[in-house]
Formats: sequence, C-alpha cells, structure tokens
Amino acid sequence: MFIDYYKVLGVDKNASQKDIKSAYRKLARKYHPDLNPNNPEAKKNFQQINEAHEVLSDPVKRKKYDQYGKDWQHSEEFERTQTQYRHQYQQQYDHSGRGRGFPGMEDEGEFSDFFESLFGGGFRGKRNSRVKFRGEDYTAELHLTLKDAYYTHKKELDVNGKKIRITIPAGIENGQTIKITGHGGPGMNGGPNGDLFIRFTIENDQHFKRLNSDLYTNVELDLYTAVLGGEIIIETLDGRIKLQVKPETQNGSKIKLKGKGFPVYKSKDQFGDLYVTYSVKIPEDLSEREKSLFRELSDLNSKRAGK
Repeated sequence: MFIDYYKVLGVDKNASQKDIKSAYRKLARKYHPDLNPNNPEAKKNFQQINEAHEVLSDPVKRKKYDQYGKDWQHSEEFERTQTQYRHQYQQQYDHSGRGRGFPGMEDEGEFSDFFESLFGGGFRGKRNSRVKFRGEDYTAELHLTLKDAYYTHKKELDVNGKKIRITIPAGIENGQTIKITGHGGPGMNGGPNGDLFIRFTIENDQHFKRLNSDLYTNVELDLYTAVLGGEIIIETLDGRIKLQVKPETQNGSKIKLKGKGFPVYKSKDQFGDLYVTYSVKIPEDLSEREKSLFRELSDLNSKRAGK
C-alpha cells in the first residue's frame, strides 16, 4: 500500500529539510492523540505523519524513497540484483566490446536492451524477467477496546481493496504485532506475495488497568458496609459478580480474585487475577439525627480509648 509521504506532510518533492521539519511539527501538534482523544482518524493521521517524517528527514531513506517509490524498502534487494548482473556481464563481456551472450539472448541488440533496462532502473529485459521478487510487506494498525481484547473474535479488514477475515486471539497485548502470511503486495515475476503485519493498539479503559494478564480496579465502598461488612456486586470484564466484604474493612484495602483477570494469550482456560482496591466513601449531606449518632459513636470511641 503506497503512501505518498510528501503529500502526507503537504510539502513539495524538492522541499528542504527545514521545510519538512516545520511541516511535521505543525501537523504533529494538530493530530496529536492527547489533543484528539477517542478520535481514530486523528491517530491514523498522526501515525502516517510520523512515518513520513522518519523517512523524509533521513537523507539516505529519502533518496531510496525518491528513487524506488513504494518499493523503497526493497531497494537493497534490487541493488544486490544489479550488482550480481553487473558481475556476470563483466565476466561474459570480452575486450573487443562484443558480448559472448547470456543464455536466452541471441544477439547484441537483445543484450543491449537487457543491459539498458537493468541499469536504467527498469525490469523489462528477458533475462531479468526470470528473477523472482517477493512482494512488499504491508503494515496496518488495529485499535481495540480492552473488552475486545478479552474475547477471541473475528474481524474483517480491507487491505488494498481486498476483504480479509482474521481471528484475533483473546489476550492480545497492546503493541503486539501479528503476521498474516501472503496478504501483502503481489510478487514480481512469479515471486511470492509479501506479508501483512498488524499492530494492535488497545485503548485505555476507565474502569480497569491491565498489567500482563492481571487486572486492577477500584471499587467504591460505603462507610456502613466497610464498618459492618456485607455483600456488594462489582463489574468485571466477564460480567457482574458478588463479593463478601469483611467487617471493619479499611480504606485502600486490597483483595485478589484469582482467575478473574485477563485471558493468557493463546493459553486455553488460563486467566490472570483481578485485584480490587476498596475506596471507602464518607457519607455526605447528613441529617442532624445522623450527625448526632456519629457524635455519640465518637464519644464512645473516646471513652474506650481512655480506658
């Protein structure tokens, strides 16, 4: 999938490094994820801007990009092939300037066409048509919610105009990349297709924090349940569950719910743990009667402490 990096940054192909840097800074500020929360299009633009800047700000990469276009990442392979044919040509060409010829090339004119096409940057010569080139690898970024990543599910993607259906295993990590073989660019001269590399970005969740296969969450606890104990219902990624709260539970207390965390990637029926931190909420808007009772409790506590 060819991306015109000059077009992405909005600069001319003859732009100076200063112009490229200036355009990058302007667009990076505009599309930065911190300034565009929950905006997938801005995230995509920001990624392309960074990719374009990485290539065009590097003189070596920019030169290859200008010379080979969408195939710039395969330029080393291309140049190795040129060197190989140059070496063969030097071995086969005599001092009189007439070639002994390669198999399949019957006259000097045909050989000249081959030589011109090879070293002119093209790939039209008969000899060269036998060289197989692997297709370009494609990269894509797929955004998931934490709950999406909790379950194994299928998703349809549009890759260069073709629909492909992939299975996303439960427990996929943020930043993890998977390879879909053969779904990259088409090969040349019968060469194999490239591969598709999908990088997963898992969005932050407002209720749960993930660390490997463990989950962490905060649960608000009213003062009366914290003091007297009782039963509460909490949310997990797999539904609601009941919890028994011990009497005299302190603010900031933590409990571990074994096996209630995140699925372990490609490990059937294995889960991390869920860690719950209790946050005791002080009651508000108390009536005079309630305040009186709390004062009574305070007096009782003071007398008990004085014994």
